[in-house]
Amino acid sequence: MSGKGRGLGIAAVVVGLVGLLLALGGFGYARHAFGGAVVSSESMTPTYEPGERVVYERVDASELRRGDVVLFSAPNRYGFDGLVMERVVGVGGDRVKCCTGDGAEARVTVNGEPLEEPYVKGGDVHGGYPPSYDVQVPEGRLFLLGDHRANARDSRAFLDDHGGTLPASAVRGRVLGDHTMPALLGTAVMAGAVMVLVGVGLGIAAVVVRRRARAAVPPPPPWAVQV
Repeated sequence: MSGKGRGLGIAAVVVGLVGLLLALGGFGYARHAFGGAVVSSESMTPTYEPGERVVYERVDASELRRGDVVLFSAPNRYGFDGLVMERVVGVGGDRVKCCTGDGAEARVTVNGEPLEEPYVKGGDVHGGYPPSYDVQVPEGRLFLLGDHRANARDSRAFLDDHGGTLPASAVRGRVLGDHTMPALLGTAVMAGAVMVLVGVGLGIAAVVVRRRARAAVPPPPPWAVQV
């Protein structure tokens, strides 16, 4: 029985430590790599609706690509420190122009190529303002538009400031369309917490087994006692 108690004790330490490392490691990595936010406006409808919760990954500015939906902070433009959500249309070196074609056939062009934007609300890529724009995006900056062009205060509203472009360093994260990785990290944290609890249970069982083992040992007979 004492051997069983020792085995349970070793198992308790191993399972508990592995669970603790898994839970703390998963939680720490998730906090470092990901964040969450709640959509507060209609500028990105119908892709993201007000009140919808989104998960974003923290990425380096060099990783941003056209089509990415990003969250950024620009208090000098918007007058508050909160995050703003818009879509990257142009990156450093791109020429973004509006618009080619008329009505439903209108398209924003990037480097002379018309963009297909199925995400734009109502198919209205123009949105009514400004009448036109032609921006050469400086290196290290981004040209950003909302998916609801008629109700988005995006790069078009700041054309007199670097052509409406924003420093890529202002981006705080890229919105995830696939939540597989955050879900896996959440599962890892929960599994780690369960393993810690199992380790505690094994530790308690080891103590109980050892106490029972000691209680089961009969006392020595009187004649075996030497004075």
